[in-house]
Amino acid sequence: MSKLNYTGVYHMVEQENMDAYLEALDINFALRKIVCLLKPTKDITHDPATGAMKIRTITTFKNFNMDFTIGKEFTEDLGPVDGRTCQTTVSWEGDKLVCVQRGEKEGRGWTHWLEGDKLHLEMRVEGVIAKQVFKKAN
Repeated sequence: MSKLNYTGVYHMVEQENMDAYLEALDINFALRKIVCLLKPTKDITHDPATGAMKIRTITTFKNFNMDFTIGKEFTEDLGPVDGRTCQTTVSWEGDKLVCVQRGEKEGRGWTHWLEGDKLHLEMRVEGVIAKQVFKKAN
């Protein structure tokens, strides 16, 4: 089965439970409040043939870049997020991209999937789940 191409620019339109998710990552109160006010943009470049993917999360406060190849474990520097590093693997489960981040925090990772012009993101850590929905720019 050919995999979906996630390439595009997506703007956040919905968010839920972000404060609890950030608290589970030990992010301080003031920074959590700032992050919860942000409306990030995702700029994704994806080559389905090679599995290479670049996800740029862009905000007015701080940007985060993630470059990886689907199915290959890599060391991820989450310094801009919570100061940690972890061993990360992103793989396909059907048409969903599932990320497992092994490190100090249990059950950490995320899942991305597309529904029409919407990019869904579910982030997990220690049993806490936050969700964001992004709409593809025209």
